Amino acid sequence: MAMKPSSQTSAAPRRTSRGFTLVEAMVVVTIIGLLAALAIPALARSRAASRRTAFINDLRIGRDAFEVYALENGAWPPDGLSAIPDEMNTLLPPARWSQSTPIGGTWDWDNDQYGFRAGLSVLAPNLTDAEMAIIDAAIDDGDLTTGVFQQRSGGFISVLEP
Repeated sequence: MAMKPSSQTSAAPRRTSRGFTLVEAMVVVTIIGLLAALAIPALARSRAASRRTAFINDLRIGRDAFEVYALENGAWPPDGLSAIPDEMNTLLPPARWSQSTPIGGTWDWDNDQYGFRAGLSVLAPNLTDAEMAIIDAAIDDGDLTTGVFQQRSGGFISVLEP
């Protein structure tokens, strides 16, 4: 007996997909874009907050060092030509305090200036008055015209002695 050919026709071999379709790739790219759009502003806010915190900490370190100097010597250091007086080199490392502050600008010691007996200033910081008011709120009253942290000509002063 002869065998009859099978009446079933063989189907064309199936193609297995090994890559992403264009739609799947576009969905992934869109999701990554949305995540980046959310992360970048949060990163910028976090970086700004970190700079403000570093500035506030440096300001406290500087204030404490000047107060230690005044207690040990019976007077505030003189206001010289350099930003931070040389007399402070043992309490404040000059390599760090002669550089830019964490918010930009430079440190300055003010003795008998701007209507105050003593104060530590930052000259020409890179922040707006609104951003400086945030710093003031963390230190003082949030008002740059009153309290121990105030706006002064060309910068801001942390008043040690009114």
